Amino acid sequence: MKAILLAGGLGTRMRPSTLGINKHLIPVYNKPMIYYSLSVLMLCKFKEVILICDPSSKAIYKKIFSNGKYLGMKIKILIQKNPNGIPEAFLVAKKYIKNQNVCLILGDNFFYGQGFYESLKKGINLKKGAFFLAYNVQQPENYAVIKQKKNKIIDIEEKPKNPKSNLAIPGLYFFDKNVVRYCKELIKSNRNELEIVDLLKIYVKNNLANFKEIRRGISWLDMGSFDDLNDCSNYIRAIEKRQNFMISSPEEIALLNNWISKKQLIEIARNYKNKYGEYLFNLCQK
Repeated sequence: MKAILLAGGLGTRMRPSTLGINKHLIPVYNKPMIYYSLSVLMLCKFKEVILICDPSSKAIYKKIFSNGKYLGMKIKILIQKNPNGIPEAFLVAKKYIKNQNVCLILGDNFFYGQGFYESLKKGINLKKGAFFLAYNVQQPENYAVIKQKKNKIIDIEEKPKNPKSNLAIPGLYFFDKNVVRYCKELIKSNRNELEIVDLLKIYVKNNLANFKEIRRGISWLDMGSFDDLNDCSNYIRAIEKRQNFMISSPEEIALLNNWISKKQLIEIARNYKNKYGEYLFNLCQK
């Protein structure tokens, strides 16, 4: 299975902060936003990641991640020339996806909680169809919402005026090898974009869509607005200060996955003359 991290878009909702920088590089407490979505893929044991960004950001991502070797990974950076919708990511990466299943995560999504990765096993081990998560939200009219009957998906509605449920779909998806073919069949919406909801509906129509509701104790935040960004930063700060460990440190996850050695981590830690570096050094003393 291939993994895609989509970090494109214009970041219009976050201007003026994004006038000179890709939204996914904005600090969320003590790390760039993109570290949190990359960490999800790493914890799912995806060693090869396709990172898709806008043309002006490629050099910056190249500077941060290079080819991913320092993390024991392979990170391929591709360009989405214009923000033509989430499904376009599969078309941009089709050469690398080939005939494989694929996981896609949006770079502005944050997940945290005990047992979260257990809930993704069905997606990671996907044989056929599509798999995604559902999260109970207070204002479903702001999201893509699942309409179901007897635990079976009937439809998916994008920002419905009269939601049929409170189950919103977060930005983390698993698709089978047919995803590229289906994306080629999509027609642009009134927003002049290919819509992820339209792609999901193809799988729903073919009775090939499955989901799992995220249970209590697991948090999902979409960091697409100033308030959400601030909420997420405060949340991460509170947990890290209370529990004395970091959330979503790619270097730590690489060590835990045995993708790098403690000696390699020490070399990385020397680049950080701050508490982040101290934290990495301390990991090597355990």
